[in-house]
Amino acid sequence: MEFFVARSRLTLIFSLFFFLSLCFRSSSSLSSSPTDLKILTAERRIDLASHIIRVVLTLKVQNDGASPASDVLLAFPPAHAKDLALIHAAEVAGKKRKKTLHPLDVKTSNNAEGPNGAKLYSISLRSPLSTGGSVSLEVSYVLTQSLEPFPVEISQSEPQLVLYRDSALILSPYEIKQQTTVIRTPSTKVESFTRVEPSTHLRTELKYGPYEDQPAFSYTPIVVHFENNNPFAVVEELVREIEISHWGNLQVTEHYTLVHNGARHKGGFSRVEYQSRPTYSGVASFKHLLVKLPPRVHSVYYRDNIGNISTSHLRTGYSKSEMEIEPRYPLLGGWKATFVIGYGLPLEDVLFESADGKRYLNFSFGCPIAETLVNKITNKVVLPEGSKNPSVAVPFSVEQRAETSYSYLDIVGRPVVVLEKENVVPEHNSLFQVYYDFHPMFMLAEPLMLISVFFFLFVAALAYIHMDISIRK
Repeated sequence: MEFFVARSRLTLIFSLFFFLSLCFRSSSSLSSSPTDLKILTAERRIDLASHIIRVVLTLKVQNDGASPASDVLLAFPPAHAKDLALIHAAEVAGKKRKKTLHPLDVKTSNNAEGPNGAKLYSISLRSPLSTGGSVSLEVSYVLTQSLEPFPVEISQSEPQLVLYRDSALILSPYEIKQQTTVIRTPSTKVESFTRVEPSTHLRTELKYGPYEDQPAFSYTPIVVHFENNNPFAVVEELVREIEISHWGNLQVTEHYTLVHNGARHKGGFSRVEYQSRPTYSGVASFKHLLVKLPPRVHSVYYRDNIGNISTSHLRTGYSKSEMEIEPRYPLLGGWKATFVIGYGLPLEDVLFESADGKRYLNFSFGCPIAETLVNKITNKVVLPEGSKNPSVAVPFSVEQRAETSYSYLDIVGRPVVVLEKENVVPEHNSLFQVYYDFHPMFMLAEPLMLISVFFFLFVAALAYIHMDISIRK
């Protein structure tokens, strides 16, 4: 009997080992080592027109390995990895006007870091790339805080110069047969740039390459020193409160802490010179900001701690609304301003009902100020009292928590969904949804409470009038 038990256990162990080996082989057959893939052509375009850097990388990848490849790795130097705000990838089908982009998933790679602390990201292909096959990819990503003011301090009459550090060669875990890098500056005023032959400078474009047969993880540092007087508008913190009322209105209140993140201002400030010579004095400052609001806004206000700020212009319409605002003073490098923007929206524009009976809010996540970086944004969605089972759908990763707020005539409080994210760029201005259950009977709670209060006051007053409390007969 013991012999049969031992034999059955041994058979079970061998079966389990065989099953695990099959799983390992099937998973490893769809993955490939970096040496199995090769990049035939690579083109990188870097846009330095703003303080938010946008890069488009076009790759043609070929599989020279013996097994299909299910993913492609990207590499970023440590300095860029920490400033990476957003990354998208797509598979390219067709050419030029008939080009079609198929979005692909991008996530942090499970592999170890590359040489010199390079950060790896993994692109999941739509279908495994067979041996000898090739695929065209288009990767776009956004970098923040990657422009370094140099000099770090400037006077009111000086332009703003910045440094951009990168590599003439595209950092990649694969061999690259042919590659080029094109850097576009906001103006023709380029003080200096690192020359890595072949390299050319024509007006607002710097071109590095073409370079051929570069091994994996090749890196040649370059520095570009150029003039950039565009507003370096950074919102250190944006707290937005979205309050839903089922009586027909949505109220939005946004608290801003805005700073000019460019070269710090040194010396005094002359408003006379600033206004009389606007093309030479304070060219790196900004005093106008464009706020893109939802269409059909109403009851718009713009104020700070002192009071209402009247220097704003609002244009509303059924397709869009724009408000041009001016802080109380021009913002030079290192200067800050705090203010509040509030407005109302018709509820039918942003609140809908899903097929399963849930109600959901459909609203934009990011900052409405054009071309602005937000270090930290907090969206607080205040649901009506009585709402249950809130859930959130956001197209990117955020931190989420729940709170409870109390307002007039509340008994149990209103559920609040809090969404937080750091390093937010204009590309994060995507719609997000907050789903919740709500019974219409809860809409009668506050009116019935008011009616009851007035009824009891009326009864008390009536009783007091007809009550004789005198001691004389």
